[in-house]
Amino acid sequence: EHEEHTDLYPAFATVADQEGFAEIAAVWRAISVAEKQHEKRYRDLLANIESNRVFERSDKVVWRCRNCGYLHENHKAPELCPACAHPKAHFELLGENW
Repeated sequence: EHEEHTDLYPAFATVADQEGFAEIAAVWRAISVAEKQHEKRYRDLLANIESNRVFERSDKVVWRCRNCGYLHENHKAPELCPACAHPKAHFELLGENW
């Protein structure tokens, strides 16, 4: 992700500009913005993995099963969803940013 937003896509945009494709260059620059966010997301996830925070938090939080929508309030995601029996890997922090 880092190389994409710092080197590859900006270079593609430069070539597109040089060849007279300003709209395509603008698209490559816009994609670079998205790739920068992807890098941040993956780095944050890596930090959570390394600190054992993917499925455990110090404060109580609400975990949501991505399979069935079951909500579980606790420090840790359950090993199995009590509603659909999907494993812990199917849980994520509840997002309410709509």
